[in-house]
Amino acid sequence: MDIERIDQIIDAHGRKASSLIQILINIQSENHWLPKEVLERVSERLEVPMNQIQHITTFYKSFSLVPKGRHEVHVCMGTACHVRGAQSVLDNVEDAIGIKPGETDVDLKFSLETVNCIGCCALGPVMVVDGEYHGNLAATQVEDVLKTYE
Repeated sequence: MDIERIDQIIDAHGRKASSLIQILINIQSENHWLPKEVLERVSERLEVPMNQIQHITTFYKSFSLVPKGRHEVHVCMGTACHVRGAQSVLDNVEDAIGIKPGETDVDLKFSLETVNCIGCCALGPVMVVDGEYHGNLAATQVEDVLKTYE
């Protein structure tokens, strides 16, 4: 991500330190992760100490300090999804994209995470890819769903 784009995002929030989290969210939504150089630029422009930024980015699970894939896959492992076969869905996702939860494939195509609850228990098991919900998902459907993101 180039410095100009980082500065545009910061300027859109009035260069206010109180907007730090939203700035980081906006940067990550475009870049898929928060490289150290980006955090240093944010620190400099907002006059917020780097250690405070690092504290925030390591506290919130939604921030990533390592590269993420272009497509983020989340599999709900909450109780309702679990009893409806979420583990089989997760196993098939792992087989289809070749990675485990918390990992990103070498091509930076997919990242995989598990979540405790997505909040749509009636649709379980649920897989979310790039914010698109796939509910009542049979493990046998996983590969077909993921192919639409290739």
